Amino acid sequence: MEKTQNKVQIIPLGGLGEIGKNMTVFRYGDDIILIDAGLMFPEDDMLGIDLVIPDITYLLENQDKIKGIFLTHGHEDHIGALPYVLRQINVPVYGTTLTLGILQGRLKEAGVSSASLNAIKPGDVIKAGAFKLEFLRVNHSIPDAVAIAITTPIGTIIHTGDFKIDQTPVDGQLTDFSKFAAFGDKGVLALMADSTNAERPGYTQSEKIVGQTFDDEFRTAKHRIIVATFSSNVHRIQQVVDSAVKYNRKVAIIGRSMQNVVGIAMELGYLKIPEGVLIDIDETNNYTPNKIVIITTGSQGEPMSALTRMATKDHRKVDIMPGDTVIISASPIPGNEKLVARTIDLLYKLGADVVYEKANGVHVSGHASQEEVKLMQSLVKPKFFIPVHGEYRHLIKHAKIAEGMGIPKKNIIVGENGAIIELTKDKIAINGKVHSGKVLIDGLGVGDVGNIVLRDRRQLSKDGIMIIVVGIERESCKVVSGPDIVSRGFVYVRESEDLMDEAKEKVAAALQKCAENDIKEWSAIKSAVRDALGRFLFERTRRRPMILPIIMDV
Repeated sequence: MEKTQNKVQIIPLGGLGEIGKNMTVFRYGDDIILIDAGLMFPEDDMLGIDLVIPDITYLLENQDKIKGIFLTHGHEDHIGALPYVLRQINVPVYGTTLTLGILQGRLKEAGVSSASLNAIKPGDVIKAGAFKLEFLRVNHSIPDAVAIAITTPIGTIIHTGDFKIDQTPVDGQLTDFSKFAAFGDKGVLALMADSTNAERPGYTQSEKIVGQTFDDEFRTAKHRIIVATFSSNVHRIQQVVDSAVKYNRKVAIIGRSMQNVVGIAMELGYLKIPEGVLIDIDETNNYTPNKIVIITTGSQGEPMSALTRMATKDHRKVDIMPGDTVIISASPIPGNEKLVARTIDLLYKLGADVVYEKANGVHVSGHASQEEVKLMQSLVKPKFFIPVHGEYRHLIKHAKIAEGMGIPKKNIIVGENGAIIELTKDKIAINGKVHSGKVLIDGLGVGDVGNIVLRDRRQLSKDGIMIIVVGIERESCKVVSGPDIVSRGFVYVRESEDLMDEAKEKVAAALQKCAENDIKEWSAIKSAVRDALGRFLFERTRRRPMILPIIMDV
């Protein structure tokens, strides 16, 4: 690679054109730093896939140059890939106390050492090769979120991380406007800002609004209250606890991730629960229902989550009772709307009162809307602008807002994953690409499921499979046994005996033809069987099951 002196390369490996798996490389000469290392959850057509992480081929090729990984906050889409990355790359990791607390739990589960973790706090400055990084406090839907000001030999780049501007945050920790403004006055070369809510006009409401809604609901609820929210939203959990204390209710926590985060947040002092308020779920039977609040996971209708299990009467400890108030304090992530709607329907059927609409004030976003995005621009006054974190339409919208704020179009780059965005003091441009993409995680397998396996899974899920077993004597090519047909997911065999008999005849005819033409290659025989049977089944059923001929040498 040519010398990159006097220019900084910014290479997003994830987080552009998508929500999740945020990961950005900054390179100057032979020094590399990484901001965030997140995952995303699979799309509907990724059958059987558990998680998706960025492809880190570029990092592995340049691992001797990496000076550190710097984290903006503790959400999975920013730290979730680290258990996989740190197995392969041994570099120091820097993050705030809560971010590292949550990460430590993830690393422990994955059996990865957390020896390389270094705690920082807003205001700290870390030197990493040619880079100097300063951490600036921002608000988000998890405490301890920071933006990062990266000073390079050619100027300062500010990466906002995920942020919103909350004038009345639950923990009283305001966004550090003065620091952003101070950098803006000194001169900022480039701003990289969160685009998730760039389509939304106005301001994102304060988290305190949700606290007022909880207060109203708790005051009028006559029975048990069940609140489902994201386990990482510690401020939301704090507000549930505050309302529970005010109305003299005990609090029980359900869901593994919720219990983990609550434990870590209490230990580190981010969650304050008075003595005697928190009880075990088994103890709830000792109290009347109007004295109980349950905080649970499952706000996205995930099939295995606690709330969904309660809705389907499948939870070992909690049954929904008529009169229960269920508050779903989250909005569905795009793609999860049907799951959430199904869960709400099931809860209503069991007699619960469900509070779920955003209009009811039970959820506010953790991301900046248009007016907050504009405020960030006017504080920082960047020369160049790169929208990050969002689907492509969000990035385009954010770029248009920046243009409206006076940044020339030639100074704005809407990139994509893998693009090498080169920055000098006077110019910004995309100059080439590096290897990037998605690595799919299925169970313990990392990257062993690719497009071809997914295509097979999709075909199996659509039309099923037919296995043809036939015994052939290799020398004479004579059929000794079969053909036998096993079908799964194609038709109900007992009601389709005629079809199966005809299918056997077609296979027998194809085998006969091979024998007549003296075809003895196993692969050619299999191909002939597959073609003949595939054609017949499509004519008869308009379906294309996967056809798997198995020939045994007898």
